[in-house]
Amino acid sequence: MPIEVIDNASDRAIADWIADRLLIALQRAGSEGVAITLPGGSTPFPILAELTHHAIDWRRVCVWPGDDRIVPEDHAASNVGRIRALLEPLGARIVPLAEGAVPPRFALAWLGMGNDGHVASLFPNTDPQADDPLPLRRITPDPLPPEAPFDRLTLTIPALADCDALFFVIRGAEKRALFEAAALGANDLPVARLLKVVHAPVTCFT
Repeated sequence: MPIEVIDNASDRAIADWIADRLLIALQRAGSEGVAITLPGGSTPFPILAELTHHAIDWRRVCVWPGDDRIVPEDHAASNVGRIRALLEPLGARIVPLAEGAVPPRFALAWLGMGNDGHVASLFPNTDPQADDPLPLRRITPDPLPPEAPFDRLTLTIPALADCDALFFVIRGAEKRALFEAAALGANDLPVARLLKVVHAPVTCFT
């Protein structure tokens, strides 16, 4: 599957792109709603803030974090807490990750990528498998990131790949080079393993 790369995309431009695709997905879903998965970290939230200005029927959108730190929702490190604070007042249904949960097929799967090639909380040390029988796992990053030294719950590669469209927001030349190598199959990092099995269109914003 070819990967579309959109360079120098502003937060507003990315939000506009997301809104267009989310509106199309909602139209296709008819009376049914759609599910999306969102990343944590610092990059998504300015984009999500722009997205809230669009006329989207959030009551028909179910939002799953792609991963989360195992902390209370009111903890500063909680992804689902920040997502809930922003999107639940608009009517979105926010689904916290929990062991044993079964995620749906996602209309949109949004991911970031770390300098080590991790996606969601699928760090290299966790050896994520493209044929993982579980859609969600509890993992311990090694080394633990000093800014968030917590165990995680994360969607697995099969769960992330089960989507109608996959997109990344990747900032910086180092990350872009790593992503491009992964897309070419030049490394075996978690992002490469995901790209190898996803059948949906993939877009990368830099």
